[in-house]
Amino acid sequence: MPRYRALFRTPEFKPLFLTGAAHTAAQTVAGLGLATLVFRATGSPFLSALALFGPSLAQLVGATTLLSAADRLPPRAALSGIALFFAVGTAALAIPALPTWAVFAILLAEGLAASLGGGARYGLLNEILPREEYLLGRSVMNMATGAFQIGGFATGGILVALLSPRGTVLAGAGLYLAAALAARLGLGARPPRAAGRPSVAETWRTNGRLWAVPARRRAYLALWVPNGLVVGCESLFVPYAPERAGLLFACGALGMLAGDTAIGRFVPARLRERIRFPLQALLAAPFLLFALDPGLPLALVLVTVSAVGYGASLLHQEQLMTLVPEELSGHALGLHTSGMLALQGLSAALAGTLAQYTSPRTGMVLLAVASLTVTFLLARATKKSAEPGTVNLVPRSPVL
Repeated sequence: MPRYRALFRTPEFKPLFLTGAAHTAAQTVAGLGLATLVFRATGSPFLSALALFGPSLAQLVGATTLLSAADRLPPRAALSGIALFFAVGTAALAIPALPTWAVFAILLAEGLAASLGGGARYGLLNEILPREEYLLGRSVMNMATGAFQIGGFATGGILVALLSPRGTVLAGAGLYLAAALAARLGLGARPPRAAGRPSVAETWRTNGRLWAVPARRRAYLALWVPNGLVVGCESLFVPYAPERAGLLFACGALGMLAGDTAIGRFVPARLRERIRFPLQALLAAPFLLFALDPGLPLALVLVTVSAVGYGASLLHQEQLMTLVPEELSGHALGLHTSGMLALQGLSAALAGTLAQYTSPRTGMVLLAVASLTVTFLLARATKKSAEPGTVNLVPRSPVL
């Protein structure tokens, strides 16, 4: 059974863990404050959802233009620089009377910068840890995300009530600054993982090579689409229950923490392939019950149970990493992160649009049905590809 203690004895794992934790806390605190600020100013579920998850849309642009830099920049400089940029941008979001268009322009710039963050962070994780320990290390990172989302949304809710949404956004900016300091002071100076200069052409070329293998395509789609649609459901928490949104988000983070802990620590390797898609279906199924307009206690339970299904992402990531060569691990993981966040942003925009013309709970139910449908189709395609007589196009050696 793998041990967490051994991970934290690995050089550089602890500062990388702290950098990611501070970044997550900043994102949740600032995101909740900004979404509340926008909703109070506009009364629009669409703009509120877009303020919380809209920066993810810019990841799609970054994934097609900037992502080759994830393996071609020194990891410490990339992580500390991105966090510092977020600190400055988030502080600017708290400027009084800032026009709505300016808010979303800043969020767009932050999303572009963030498109490099996932590749730089998780590529470095893959470099720090042996490949066979990647699942456990990513599980711990995801557990930190869940724990600090719980604390971040709870703290954000308190700050919104005691201070103001604008003060909450400023607190998030301070946390981003802490993430920049943790990366700069804690991580060692490592060279880039790949040679050459980053460029748009190289980004497109590598994306095409990663996308060319059917098994990798299915892994990426499984990591992007079902989860993204469920995040669209979650993006409606503010208009669904404006005064209790922080509690709903915290319960979702608690469920994600439980799922990641179970998958990373207790599920044996022989069961992982078997439970990948059933666990992912758990993400969407509880949101179907929002059609019954549940009271707050039941809604909290449903959100918690749903988020346990995020543990399936660890299993899809493990599958992806068996199909990707070491020198492109940062790019491959950056493509996963950027695509995932872009789908989250698109789903948030779709959810806000549905809620605008129907209701928040109707939007949740429709997106949950779509998520379940995609999960079923991907599971069937994966099963069909594994049947005897099917040509296996997945390379067994670490080449593209």
